[in-house]
Amino acid sequence: MTRIRILADDVANRIAAGEVVERPASVVKELLENALDAGATSVRVEVEGGGRQLIRVIDDGCGMSHDDALLAFERHATSKLRSAEDLLSIATLGFRGEALPSIASVSRLALETSTAEDQGQGTRVEFAGGKLIGVKPAALPPGTTISIGDLFYCVPARRKFLKSDTTELGHIASVVTHYALAHPGKRIELRTPSQEIISAAPVETLAERVYQVFGRQALDELIEVPATSGPVRANITEPQLESGEESLAMTVSGYISRPEVQRPNRNGIYIFINRRLVRDRVLLHALTEAYRNVQPPGVFPAALLFLDLPAEEVDVNVHPSKIEVRFRHQQFVHDFTRDVLRQALSKARPIATFPSVLAAPGSAPAGQPERASAAVAASPGALPGPGAVRDFGGATVVAPSDDFSLTPAPWRPEAMRFGFPADAQHPVKDEFAAQFRTAAQYYPPAEEAAGANGDRISELKPLGQVSASYIVAVNSDGLWLVDQHVAHERVLFEQHLQARRAGAVAGQRLLVPLVIELSPRQIVIAEQIAEELAANGFEVSVMGQREVAIQAAPAPVSAPDVEQLLREILDAVERENQAISIETLQAKIAASTACHAAIKVNTPLDPPRMEWLLAELAKTECPMSCPHGRPVVLRYSVREIEKAFKRT
Repeated sequence: MTRIRILADDVANRIAAGEVVERPASVVKELLENALDAGATSVRVEVEGGGRQLIRVIDDGCGMSHDDALLAFERHATSKLRSAEDLLSIATLGFRGEALPSIASVSRLALETSTAEDQGQGTRVEFAGGKLIGVKPAALPPGTTISIGDLFYCVPARRKFLKSDTTELGHIASVVTHYALAHPGKRIELRTPSQEIISAAPVETLAERVYQVFGRQALDELIEVPATSGPVRANITEPQLESGEESLAMTVSGYISRPEVQRPNRNGIYIFINRRLVRDRVLLHALTEAYRNVQPPGVFPAALLFLDLPAEEVDVNVHPSKIEVRFRHQQFVHDFTRDVLRQALSKARPIATFPSVLAAPGSAPAGQPERASAAVAASPGALPGPGAVRDFGGATVVAPSDDFSLTPAPWRPEAMRFGFPADAQHPVKDEFAAQFRTAAQYYPPAEEAAGANGDRISELKPLGQVSASYIVAVNSDGLWLVDQHVAHERVLFEQHLQARRAGAVAGQRLLVPLVIELSPRQIVIAEQIAEELAANGFEVSVMGQREVAIQAAPAPVSAPDVEQLLREILDAVERENQAISIETLQAKIAASTACHAAIKVNTPLDPPRMEWLLAELAKTECPMSCPHGRPVVLRYSVREIEKAFKRT
């Protein structure tokens, strides 16, 4: 008797269901994708008991004929593929032909469908536990309605693994949210017997859809990434473009959060490839790289990104859930996405506000659509009731008020009745003059940066210091606090990068070579990046198995800080999870060097020094955060001052 046997169809279907149908949200995802592939302009999802008792998806798509309605429940029956070559260019959300038979094998399913040609004479098909129960004609409008009842009723073990109704409803709401964001031109609804969770009417722009789903506060926290296209290129380790593929292009668009908006996890990151929601490590790394030197480590931005590229450039046939993809030219996709996001961040240059006086979210401006009538759950947990929204990080916040009020005209300050002293009245002391001359000798002066925030900082007039560490300054916008150490750090960081990209950065030889002991791993890294260390002013030679001699270091860094600087650079490279790019390595070295060379806290500064620092800060590309992501300035606006004094 043979030990190997062919599985029965019902067993094979339930195994496939285990891959495709993880929980009720998996069912909603598959049915939503089918509805969108069918050209539906309106999709309504109805849920009872967290999806255990009932899931009903109603769409106005093209529908199916009688024969197609029966054939759709055969294994690997699909209208979206004809040959194996079609797998190389998949342009639809679904394509495997596994969803309907897998779902039918673990539930009680009813399909009602009709095409426009049927003229109202549709078909109703019923299944229970994968077995066909009945087929009969029915009077139906064009479109398809699929009802799933008693999910996992015939697989009790799988049913036991489901969470509470509220948790499962939260996962369903998250799935519907994803597709509502990806298709702003379609009406998408999610309802329970007692609650309308999502009601998103068709809108023209993505911004309007974000307002509908998340509310005004979330929209205000985002920076638009305008649609940016570029030709697909091949990295040296990737397959070259074939003849006729020179015209292939990739487009990136969407929204990302301002640098001061920081999330504790990645729940606020939504990435779509050709309108398909994906979780891709390459793109997550590109997003992290875009925020490098803008946000501190350990926090995450929010993002709503759309990447459109030729179907043959992305392989979606990687996992049954279809949420993982592979790119043909992975390095190009990574670098292009990172550069587009960096460009959007550099243009925004936001200003941090005093935390205690953050403005409450306002009502929607004229012309904005009605927001969703209730919350959407971006992560599992208690589902908030009507009038609440979830931000991109999953935290519940109060929805914008429907009340309307006029905003008073901004306060206009009177002409100043006293002037600020000129530079000549307060000459810079010798030791600081020497320090500034040293930095200027090795770093070229920064070019004047464009942008409103740079102009605001250039208008600042220093008043004094707090604890010899924070500069107090004013302009027409209000009162500003500037962290002198990180401000100087930002200045030196950009000057160092500019000098390095223009050529090698000159170093300064130490009077006595500094001999230090490194770990074996650090020795290997030092040898690997020796060329880049030399180009940044270091002169390091290996002496024996564990020791190196530092004979020269970047000029602005004082001798006592040289050893710590080198160790920081080596440790930062070691922490990288993958091969580090030359650009990232240059930024790491520049950030560490700037930190050690910058003005320290508890350092008194007179007016000319403060004015010099503010003027140099205004010339930088990103004056609002240091290379490690900490805020450089805090602004207390005139409007906030008036509110604090109860004048508004």
